[in-house]
Amino acid sequence: MKVTDYLSREDIARFTAKSDLHAWRLVLGNWLGIIAIFALMGLYPHPLLLLLAVPLLAGRQLGLAVLTHEAGHRTLFRTPWLNDLVGQWLCALPVFNDMPSYTRGHLRHHRLAGTPDDPDLSNYASYPVSRASFRRKVLRDLSGRTGVKLLTAILRGAAGITSGEKRASARPFVSQLLVQVLLFLALAACGIGWVYLLWLGTFLTVYMLVIRLRQIAEHAAVPDLYHPDPRYNTRTVDAPWWQRLVLAPNGVNYHLEHHFMASVPCYRLAALRQHLRARRALDTVPTFSGYGAVLRHVVA
Repeated sequence: MKVTDYLSREDIARFTAKSDLHAWRLVLGNWLGIIAIFALMGLYPHPLLLLLAVPLLAGRQLGLAVLTHEAGHRTLFRTPWLNDLVGQWLCALPVFNDMPSYTRGHLRHHRLAGTPDDPDLSNYASYPVSRASFRRKVLRDLSGRTGVKLLTAILRGAAGITSGEKRASARPFVSQLLVQVLLFLALAACGIGWVYLLWLGTFLTVYMLVIRLRQIAEHAAVPDLYHPDPRYNTRTVDAPWWQRLVLAPNGVNYHLEHHFMASVPCYRLAALRQHLRARRALDTVPTFSGYGAVLRHVVA
């Protein structure tokens, strides 16, 4: 599947155009969502609202991770240094990640996707799995075991929760800790310091399940995991808006299109998908309407 088979030069220029305005809209929108959840729980700390707040907050944490991914690809902002600054301090560090090390590993995934050398294979190569196996994974995530394991790895020298690198210095860890302290102090200054426990608790539990489901949706039980064509080794999920709030913020569900041309910003992937459909490039690709359909496919 070659880009030039389906896109003209004008198409490529249109789909790869970056915008600082679009980028700030996504970053600030994500943080406004987080602030709204914090304010709601601070004002009305009711258990029923907690059941709503936790998955929505996990979705906003995933939103920050997705924007880290975009900034790492240099596709979020048009202004180059904003990708580095905003991607690290407002997106990666709040969710215990480190954008430089994450990006190095993620670009290896792009180079090697569709081969046995894909560094992310362990996240999805074993699928489909039995219901019992999947149930155990879900319990590990929701009980906090997965999250504590990843934070322990950071304490022992990992650069970030999704990075395979050991940090070369203490700087990433100090930066991650600093951002967490600042977040707590900001909440404490508003008289709701306890809400930081909601942030950390969500991260250690529901967020772990959310990122697992995202990884499964992108590459698990695809037509041919070892085929070089992204139509066979990667999946896009046509998800309704309410699923995108938690499982697919910032266009991350358009993963096939992202692997087709990684230079396209997340805010243009939906348009790229429409274009590829119109050019009949996706005629042979299985369609999945929602994440429930994906789970029924990957869990035997």
